[in-house]
Amino acid sequence: MKVGLIQQANGGDRDANVAKLKANIRRCAEQGAELVVLQELHNGLYFCQTEDTSVFDQAETIPGPSTDSFGALAKELQIVLVLSLFEKRAPGLYHNTAVVLEKDGTIAGTYRKMHIPDDPAYYEKFYFTPGDLGFKPIQTSVGKLGVLVCWDQWYPEAARLMAMAGAEVLIYPTAIGWESSDAQKEKERQLNAWVTIQRGHAVANGLPVIAVNRVGYEPDPSGQTKGITFWGNSFVAGPQGELLTVFPNETEEVQVVDIDQTRTENVRRWWPFFRDRRIDAYSDITQRFLI
Repeated sequence: MKVGLIQQANGGDRDANVAKLKANIRRCAEQGAELVVLQELHNGLYFCQTEDTSVFDQAETIPGPSTDSFGALAKELQIVLVLSLFEKRAPGLYHNTAVVLEKDGTIAGTYRKMHIPDDPAYYEKFYFTPGDLGFKPIQTSVGKLGVLVCWDQWYPEAARLMAMAGAEVLIYPTAIGWESSDAQKEKERQLNAWVTIQRGHAVANGLPVIAVNRVGYEPDPSGQTKGITFWGNSFVAGPQGELLTVFPNETEEVQVVDIDQTRTENVRRWWPFFRDRRIDAYSDITQRFLI
């Protein structure tokens, strides 16, 4: 399967961001991509650096303007497309939602972000209600896609449940970066941890992992922090955690990567983690803590 990844820097002009995205999607399709994955909340700036009720005006329904517009493009290019949108479900009820569009432009399925962070410059709990659709892969013409979103990528339980439900690949649209006051050594630790945990999901589940992050500096509108420098570094890992591609940290990048879907079955034969799981001894995993 040929997968297109778009690592993009966004500005305050949403129309310009979308136009650039669409041009990059076309580039991927021209290079033979069957599946194209966009970064988290790709239409605009990462607005969660502050808590501002006016930002809710950016949210949209699903189906809605973005699914219609990108759906028309997916149909034209005959690709499967993974979007990441700010969903308005009902008054006062909003989600961080991934949408998978099929090659005919229709919605193949949605996933609402389950794990919602709340840290300085990442005030997502103010905006997003935790997802309620569970960890269910989305069936498409290119396979079963285990789509998760950003903070979900730190949780092995999410990856495992997607794999147990038949996902053939794990996909993580992402918006993560450094607060500029962090020391260089701390920045390196954070980035290395981010890559390591996701490569671990690939190994533990015998599945390819696709992580697409945004890049570039976005200031804090409140001026209380020094803003976020998104660290890019989008990557694809194979089912043994091997890195198939790694994007740069500081620049925009578009790539189409070949994923060998036959490797998953072979890797699971060599490393039969699912066979050897002690499911009779794992009931405590559903507890918050055991002490």
